[in-house]
Amino acid sequence: MIKLQGKLPREVYVACSGGVDSMAAVDFLRRNHDVFVLHFNHGTTHGHKALEFVGNYCADNDIKFLMNGLYLSRKKNVDESQEEYWRSIRYDWLERCTERQVITAHHLDDCVETWVWSSMHGQAKIIPYSRNDRILRPFRLTRKRDLELWASLNNVPYIEDDSNTDVCYTRNYIRHEMMPHVLRVNPGIHKVIAKKVRDDEQHNRTQSLAVEQTLSTTLPRLSPQCNVDTQSYASKVRIY
Repeated sequence: MIKLQGKLPREVYVACSGGVDSMAAVDFLRRNHDVFVLHFNHGTTHGHKALEFVGNYCADNDIKFLMNGLYLSRKKNVDESQEEYWRSIRYDWLERCTERQVITAHHLDDCVETWVWSSMHGQAKIIPYSRNDRILRPFRLTRKRDLELWASLNNVPYIEDDSNTDVCYTRNYIRHEMMPHVLRVNPGIHKVIAKKVRDDEQHNRTQSLAVEQTLSTTLPRLSPQCNVDTQSYASKVRIY
């Protein structure tokens, strides 16, 4: 079952690599939302194939589409892994290309792998719902197998990246080599992390409510006799 966290607007901007997770997310969301697809081409051989695939899919299904045109915001740092570099420039572009919030297809399996990975560095973390209030991850409670099932049942096409099986990359090593052992030790690890994801969502809601209550008690009230310079105010506010 696909589960969504948070309330999404009618028009949604979705980051799509062409893989099964993001393609299933696009197909799922476009049933009830107006979808705008954002695609980042990493400039690799697969990247060019994925760009053509996603572009053709969007054209065939009358979906708005934007790609980066091989825009790379910076060069790779010497002490930075290829994974870290691609992730950094991809997020940088997603946050620059639109003023709207962007949805990614991070799912519960991603949350588990991130928790295992970060635990080995001494500070267990889960993937947050929001990044800088620009990137949203509403599929965090959905299992990868449920996205794959959606794609299968609804004939959603996708393209495989061969590098996803290369265990030279840390994420892939954790996914393919370590996770089978983690599941042997704790077959219910996904339930454990799902609870942490829900607790994180509740914590965020509580914080948001606290901020709203603080604002409501601290912001001055304008009397009906006050004259407000609406033109000056409007010039400082951007409506997205």
